[in-house]
Amino acid sequence: MISEAIGVIEFLSVARGIEATDKMLKAAEVKVLKTSTVCPGKYLTIVYGRTASVKSSMQTAICEGGEFVVDTLELHNVHPQVVPAMAQASVPENPGALGIMEFYSVTSGIMAADRAVKAAAVELIEIRLGYAVGGKGIVLLTGDLEAVKTAVKSGMRDADMKLETSVIARPEKSLIEELM
Repeated sequence: MISEAIGVIEFLSVARGIEATDKMLKAAEVKVLKTSTVCPGKYLTIVYGRTASVKSSMQTAICEGGEFVVDTLELHNVHPQVVPAMAQASVPENPGALGIMEFYSVTSGIMAADRAVKAAAVELIEIRLGYAVGGKGIVLLTGDLEAVKTAVKSGMRDADMKLETSVIARPEKSLIEELM
């Protein structure tokens, strides 16, 4: 589904976000992965396509969004687990340790998830995109305890807008089920 890159942009204004999204879609050949309001009254757009097209569309959106742009991300060579984890949560068959990374920004969460899953043999459970979590980016992942620790550490390294992390060695099965 993902050609080469994804572009993510968060806007403080819903109206300006919708307008900028329209212009970014007209500026280059990209496809919408997600575009919607997120808490607390922000607007989020995620597009995908060829690297040059994503770059061009993002430049247009940033220009159009102006002072209403909260955060942006251009992510090239996206790990295959990232997009499905943004679309919906997956219940792991045999969950191991649980890693949680929390960010003030959706884009920071997506970037950290990509770094984490590339750093260790873990499974992304979900990347929450700001809705019903106060506009935050939340990453949930599972795997062997040491792999989860490595993934969380890598995901948080040099991350912007980071808030908190947690690694739970043996989470209760009912907790994992309730998180979905």
